[in-house]
Amino acid sequence: MITITDKTLKDLEFNTILQTISAICNTEIGKQKALEIIPISDKSILMNSLFQTSEYLSSFSNNNAIPNHGFENIATDIKMLGIEDSFLEVSSFRKMATLSETVNVLLLFLKKFNEYYPKLNEKAIQVEYTKFIIQKIDEVVDKYGVIKDNASPDLINIRRDMSVVRGKVNQSFGIAMSQYNSLGYLDDIKESFVENRRVLAVLAMYRKKVKGSILGNSKTGSIAYIEPETTLQYSRELNNLEYEEREEIIRILKQLSNDIRPFLELLKQYQEFLSDIDVIAAKAKYANKINGLLPKIIEEKRLYFRDCYHPILFLNNSEKNEKTYPQTIELNEKNRIIVISGPNAGGKTISLKTVGLLQLMLQSGMLIPVHERSETFLFDRILTDIGDNQSIENHLSTYSYRLKNMNYFLKKCNSKTLFLIDEFGTGSDPELGGALAETFLEEFYHRDAFGIITTHYSNLKILANELPFASNANMLFDEKSLEPMYKLILGQAGSSFTFEVAQKNGIPYGLINRAKKKIEGGKIRFDKTIATLQKERSKMEKTSLNLKEEESKARDEGKKMEAINIKIKDKLERYQELYDANQRLIYIGQKIDDISETYFNNKDKKTLLGEFLKMVEIENSKRKKISAKEKIAKEVIKKQVEKEVIVKVEEIRVEKKEKKLKASIIPIKPKVVLKIGDRVRMFDGKAIGTLDKIEKNKAVVNYGVFTSKVSLEVLEFVEPLK
Repeated sequence: MITITDKTLKDLEFNTILQTISAICNTEIGKQKALEIIPISDKSILMNSLFQTSEYLSSFSNNNAIPNHGFENIATDIKMLGIEDSFLEVSSFRKMATLSETVNVLLLFLKKFNEYYPKLNEKAIQVEYTKFIIQKIDEVVDKYGVIKDNASPDLINIRRDMSVVRGKVNQSFGIAMSQYNSLGYLDDIKESFVENRRVLAVLAMYRKKVKGSILGNSKTGSIAYIEPETTLQYSRELNNLEYEEREEIIRILKQLSNDIRPFLELLKQYQEFLSDIDVIAAKAKYANKINGLLPKIIEEKRLYFRDCYHPILFLNNSEKNEKTYPQTIELNEKNRIIVISGPNAGGKTISLKTVGLLQLMLQSGMLIPVHERSETFLFDRILTDIGDNQSIENHLSTYSYRLKNMNYFLKKCNSKTLFLIDEFGTGSDPELGGALAETFLEEFYHRDAFGIITTHYSNLKILANELPFASNANMLFDEKSLEPMYKLILGQAGSSFTFEVAQKNGIPYGLINRAKKKIEGGKIRFDKTIATLQKERSKMEKTSLNLKEEESKARDEGKKMEAINIKIKDKLERYQELYDANQRLIYIGQKIDDISETYFNNKDKKTLLGEFLKMVEIENSKRKKISAKEKIAKEVIKKQVEKEVIVKVEEIRVEKKEKKLKASIIPIKPKVVLKIGDRVRMFDGKAIGTLDKIEKNKAVVNYGVFTSKVSLEVLEFVEPLK
C-alpha cells in the first residue's frame, strides 16, 4: 500500500506533470481523469497501466497505428435517458452512434493486433461488442443528424403531403407576386421571409390594395410584409402538416429512446473505456516528448536510474534549445543513503527531485526518461522535505516546520521508504542543528530506509563516510572557473567552495582572510582537502572523457579497417575464382590442341569423337546444377570481376610504362668516337667485344666465339680493364 502525502506531490511538482498530460488529452472526461492520477497501490493494476502506456507508445513507431478514440461527452444524455418516459434529441442519438462506432473499431483493431497490444486488448475484451445501437440509430437518424423520411410509414406520408402543399404555396405565391408586381405595388426586393413564411414586400402606400395577411413592416415603415390571400389556405394546411410531423418525430424519438435505454450501462462503459484510452494515449504522447520508457521493475531492493532527466526541466530546456545534463543514481542494500554536498546552484536539489519525481511518476503508471537498462523496485512510501516550508497559517518557523516534518518521517520510515531531504539540518545553529540532523540520519539508517539528502554540514559528510551502507556524492565543478558541470559523482564529498566562490564574486581578499581566521584551522584544512580532491576528480573526469573519445575513434577506425579487410578478401576470392576459371579454359584449349594434332596425324574420327566425349564428360562431372537466378547472379559477379581485373591490369601496364620511361631517362653521356681495337657493347646488351672493322655506319664486333655486324649507333664504349 503506497502512501504519498499532498506535501510530497507538491514538493516534487507532480501536479505540473498531470497538467501537461491533461492538456494532451482529446476529451473533457480524459482531461479530468488525467488531473486525478495518483500513485497506484495494487502492483498488478500498476503493471497493467505501465504496459498499456508502453504499448501505445510503440504504436508511434510501428505501422499499426491505433485508431482514433475521440468522442463527445454523453454524460448529460445518459442521465436524461435514465429518466423513465423521457426521450433524447436527435443530436444525442448521433453522439451515441458515433461513440459506439468508435468503440467497435477499437475493439476489432485491438483483437486483430493482439500480438502487438496484448495488455490493451485485455482491457478491450472486458467491453461488449454490439452493432445494435448503431443499427437502431441509423434506421432513424441520418449522418447529418436529421430524422429519415422512412423512419415510420406515417412520417413518409406526412412529408410527401408537405412537399405537395409547399409546391402549391410556391405556385400561388408566384402568381400573386407577378400580378402585384405588374401593378407596381411591390418594392424592388419583391419578397422576403417573416416567421419562416414567404411574404410580398409591398410598398406601404399600396398595402390596402393587396389582399392577404400583414405579418410585419420594415424598420422605416416604408414596406409592409404581406402573405397573399391565395397562399393563406395552403400555409394553414402546411402548418397543420408541420405540427403532425413534429408529433410523429417525438413519437419516433420516444420509441428509439426505449430501444436504446436497455444499453444505458453499456454506453457508460463505452465512455469510460474511451476516456481511459484517452488518458493512456496522453501519457504515451508525453512519454514520447520526454523520451520516456518503462524500466525493469524488480523485487530486489535496488533503484538504478541511468542517464535520467528531470522531465519538466528537459521540456523547458528543449524549448530554449539548451542542454539537459543526465544523471546516473543508484541506491541498493549496500548503499542505501547518499549524501550530496557541494556549492549552491550546482544541481543538488534537481538531482534529488529527479529521483523522487521519476519514482513517483513510475508508481503512478507513467513512463520515465531513463536509459533502457535502468531498473527499480516499488516503494511503499516516498517522504520529502524540500524547499522553505515556513507555515504562516500554523505560526511555525521554517525550522519548526522541518522538525515537525522529521517527526512524521520517524513515525513512517521503514525498509520500503524513500526519503528525500534538501539542505538537511539548516534553519538552526549549525553545530546544534547539525548534531540533530546527524541523529536523524543515523535513525533512518538503522531502519534500513533508502534516501538522498543534500547538505553543507561537514559532520553529515563524515557520517556518510563512516556508515557502511551510506556514501557521499558531489556535483562536479570546473576547477578553474568554478562553474557547475551538472554531473553527479558518487563516492566523494563535495566542498562548498565558500571562500573560492566569494573571491570569484569580487569579495576583497582581505575580508576573506579575516573570515578564515574566525573559524577553526582544522575545518579549513578539511574543506580545502575536499576542494582539492574535487578539483582532482574534475581533471580526472576530463581525462576520462578524452580517453573515451580516443577509444571511440580507435574503435571506429578498427571497424573501418575490418570492413576494408573483408572487401579485400572478397575481391581476392573473386580474382582467384576468375584465375581458376581461366586456367581451366587454357587446359581445355591445350587438350583440344592435342586431340586436333592426333587427328591431323591419323585421321581417326572414332578416336577423335571418343576423346572429345571423354573430355566433355570429365568437365560436366565437375559442374554443379544451378538455377536461372543463380546463373544470372554468377554472370553479373563474373562480369564485375572481369571489369575490375581489366582496370587493374590497365593500371599495372600504365605503371610499368611509367617505370620504363623513367628508366629510359638517363643522363646523356658525351659520345665517344669509336676506333678499331676499342672494347664495345650494345646499349641493351651485356656481352663485351672488340671492334675489328668499321665500314661507313656499320661495325664488325668480335666476341671471341663469333663476330657480329651491327650499326655504330647502337654501340657504346667500354672502359678497358685496369
